[in-house]
Amino acid sequence: MTRDRVDAAFAAVPREWFLPERERARASFDGPIGIGHGQTNSQPRTVAAMLRLLDVRAGDRVLDVGSGSGWTTGLLAELTGPTGTVLGLELEPDLVAFGRANLAHGRWPWARIEPATAGRYGDPAGAPYDRILVSAEAAALPSSLVEQLAPAGRMVIPVAGEMLLVIKPADGGEVAVTTHGWYRFVPLR
Repeated sequence: MTRDRVDAAFAAVPREWFLPERERARASFDGPIGIGHGQTNSQPRTVAAMLRLLDVRAGDRVLDVGSGSGWTTGLLAELTGPTGTVLGLELEPDLVAFGRANLAHGRWPWARIEPATAGRYGDPAGAPYDRILVSAEAAALPSSLVEQLAPAGRMVIPVAGEMLLVIKPADGGEVAVTTHGWYRFVPLR
């Protein structure tokens, strides 16, 4: 994905819409900002790197695991455009409500945030997805999420401190996994 598409999405989806009121003045801070419940709104530079790796295209079906404040869900909606769909999943009920309210600042009826199911990663019933973004750190690569990728699908996920890009080949061959630097995230649960 070109830098221009991600930069345009950042301009169209202001971070301050997705921060607690008391933190909005810090929206330009290039670091994580607490949103409650031990969760954060991720560092913008990290989010941009993840989105570039994910390479979202117009019309993609995207799963946003750990949607938190809804910022990544909004960014993904901007990247898919109205021909795509984005499903954000969040475990914390208060953050589901917070994320939904924040997402309403934009005009993305093709994006929504739903409660995640404890003990189940992703949305197996809604699979396959063209792109999966995971904004929480797994101890090991969850095979259940890999299975939810469509042929030629891509997933970006931090695993044991390292950012992974997982690509499922279009021909059903072996999944390719590449590493893209070290990062810190809240744990995937």
